[in-house]
Amino acid sequence: MSGRLADLSGPCISEAVGADSIILLPVGAIEQHGPHLPMSVDAVIADEVASALLDKVGNEVDLWLLPTLSVSKSNEHAWSPGTMWLSSDTMLRVLDDISACVATTSARRLVFLNAHGGNSSLLSVACRDIRVKHDLLTFLVHPSLPPASGGMSTEEELGMGIHGGLNETSVFAHLRPGEVNMDLAVRRVPEWMAENASVRFGGPVQFGWTSRDFGPDGHIGDPTGANPDLGRELFESAVAQLTEQLREIARFEFRS
Repeated sequence: MSGRLADLSGPCISEAVGADSIILLPVGAIEQHGPHLPMSVDAVIADEVASALLDKVGNEVDLWLLPTLSVSKSNEHAWSPGTMWLSSDTMLRVLDDISACVATTSARRLVFLNAHGGNSSLLSVACRDIRVKHDLLTFLVHPSLPPASGGMSTEEELGMGIHGGLNETSVFAHLRPGEVNMDLAVRRVPEWMAENASVRFGGPVQFGWTSRDFGPDGHIGDPTGANPDLGRELFESAVAQLTEQLREIARFEFRS
């Protein structure tokens, strides 16, 4: 049995959610994505991927979705009015509170499905803290690993299409085709960083940054070639990969 946790009645929780259940929290963001995309991009992708996973694997994995956490750690875009963000401290407290609630059920596995790269490091910390404090098995998965964290990006974007670039714009064009304004899509790739072996997105040296450090438009990448067909391919590939990850998560146990 799988579904959306919020659709259950209180008395049904103890019957529906058991020790083999996986509780999945989609995490997105409400933040600027350049002039060609709405601020809802990450929240929409997180929500749609979670729904697709429920449809695809819900009959074999005991999967329960929580409502998408749409406001998260987005202060690298705080310069842009309308961006909603939580501080690191608040975000960790929110995740801890949600985990404390999950721990009142019989479920032992909590998965963060993260669609905003700016959350990745903090969610890794949260996974360890929640494991220690609430004795849950915690996992962090992504529809695609962010390029800033070593994930893949296109050669045309020099491996640095990290925010509102080709792939992300394509996926959103697939999910919400009427909400992308390609007339305003322009290339914004930090080509000057491509010469660096270490201090660059995807390089071994991490560095602090805001999206405004790379130009006035707020996106980092080249969305000009984005199209919904590529987006559908990327979306379906992400769901397939995450399906396999959830199957493995369902079997995972620590061994001494």
